[in-house]
Amino acid sequence: MRRFCNLIVLLASAALAFIPITSTAQSGTDFANAPPQNNWANWRGPNYDGTLGDAQPPLRWSDRQNIKWKTDVPGKGSGSPVVWEDQIILLTAIDSSMGGAANPPPNPPPAEAQPKGEEKEGGLGGRGGGGRAAPTTEQEFVVLSYNLADGVERWRTTVNKAVPHERGHQTNTFASSSAVTDGRRIFASFGSHGIYCLDMRGKILWEKQLGKQVTRNQFGEGSSPSLVKETLIVPWDHEGQSILYALDAASGEIRWQTERQEKTTWATPLAVEYDGKTQIITNGTTVRSYDLADGKLLWSCGGQASNPIPTPVRMENFVVAMTGYRGNAIYAIPLDGSGEISESEKVLWHNHDAAPYVASPTLYKGQLYFTKERTGVMSSLDAKTGKVLIGPSRLTEIRDVYASPVAAGDRIYFTGRDGTTVVVKHGDKLEELAVNKLGESVDASPAIIGNSLLIRGSDKLYRIQEAGP
Repeated sequence: MRRFCNLIVLLASAALAFIPITSTAQSGTDFANAPPQNNWANWRGPNYDGTLGDAQPPLRWSDRQNIKWKTDVPGKGSGSPVVWEDQIILLTAIDSSMGGAANPPPNPPPAEAQPKGEEKEGGLGGRGGGGRAAPTTEQEFVVLSYNLADGVERWRTTVNKAVPHERGHQTNTFASSSAVTDGRRIFASFGSHGIYCLDMRGKILWEKQLGKQVTRNQFGEGSSPSLVKETLIVPWDHEGQSILYALDAASGEIRWQTERQEKTTWATPLAVEYDGKTQIITNGTTVRSYDLADGKLLWSCGGQASNPIPTPVRMENFVVAMTGYRGNAIYAIPLDGSGEISESEKVLWHNHDAAPYVASPTLYKGQLYFTKERTGVMSSLDAKTGKVLIGPSRLTEIRDVYASPVAAGDRIYFTGRDGTTVVVKHGDKLEELAVNKLGESVDASPAIIGNSLLIRGSDKLYRIQEAGP
């Protein structure tokens, strides 16, 4: 989330002048040539882990309190807002039968109404897309731009129109991916319906069609691309031949493509620099690292659970990857590995008690914060050692989670699918600071801009900011 968010955000959701490559700095969260702190150029922000330096987002809000503005968003989408300077970018899919109106998905049922026995064959509600009927109407695949200052729509560009070949899970959308930008160009992936590059005014510069994905149980698509220097990394894991693509950012031409022994995943790749080489880290049932230069496999580490969605995060000279569907797995994997290291002493630490299914973790001041499976049960670990600092603990009034947590100002923000956000104090014990309700379902991960929080709901985009004097 993601973008998923991600799948279902799914899903759970980088750069040129901005390069989304983590350096070898003390926390692993500094970027080479990073953008100004008010830019959130990909769905996990400038540090690629959901954090933003010394920002101070608001502590409390409601659908009326501390709302700087809110604006209607047409169609459906669960990708996260990305921001460059004064512009917010969203992706959406507008059903032609709706006439371009906002079309929110139904509020999700509480977690208690979804017993595990109903999650068959890859789950999230059952077979064949969770009961949603096969699409019969044309979808408009749209890139949207809004003013950061007032939420007014600046432009919209329809990049494609088509009837989707898969129904998608009932909680997924046909626009679950998040855009990425470098401040000169916007890159948007609609998966089977094309990869697109636009300028900052919405003009299409190029497009690339990579074929059709066949996802597990027709759950639909949701992986977001990553922009690394002048290369756009596009994950293509599905029930056919899975491939990792590297596209030239200027032209869209394929620089290289590498076949993967993976079935459907929804995770966004993470790019890191280590020992003079750029690695592309991909989550999956096996975590793999590829050389950005030519796509060759550098190392792999098995042990993850099925249906991988969370994006890995980087801490100093290692990465942490997680999965939490039909099993829990968290592995801390060194970046100097080579070959298969699953069972070797090279793995720094691992944990199998709790891990997220849809949401990705956030890494804040050396601590990993994440939720268990899709529930509102959170944990925190010391990223260096794997030591449990906060054991699985239920958050107030959050039951079902797709959005990934974000962190700033010594606060961690967890948002549930019903629009409830619990703000937790950073530390080694659980201390809830506030419980906030928007009254609208939320699957997209929030974005932090200075002292504001941007949240995309099912039919509106909110800029949340404490009122000035």
